[in-house]
Amino acid sequence: MSPIPSDLTRAQEEWRAVYRQLAARPQTARRRQLIHLSAQVLFHPYWQGRRTGVWAALHSARHVRAAS
Repeated sequence: MSPIPSDLTRAQEEWRAVYRQLAARPQTARRRQLIHLSAQVLFHPYWQGRRTGVWAALHSARHVRAAS
C-alpha cells in the first residue's frame, strides 16, 4: 500500500479541528469549511480504485504522526 499523501492527511486533520470548533460554537462559515474539507478528503485522487480498508490507514496515520 502506498503512503498516505500529506495533503490528504492535512485535510483530515483540519476537518477534525473544524468539526470540534463547530461542535463548540455553531457558525455558518464553519459549516461551509467543513463541507469543503469533507469534499477534499472524500474525493481525493488517492481513493481512486482503493477499498474502504484504506480509511483505517488514514486514521492510524494521524496517531503515528501524533506520537512522533
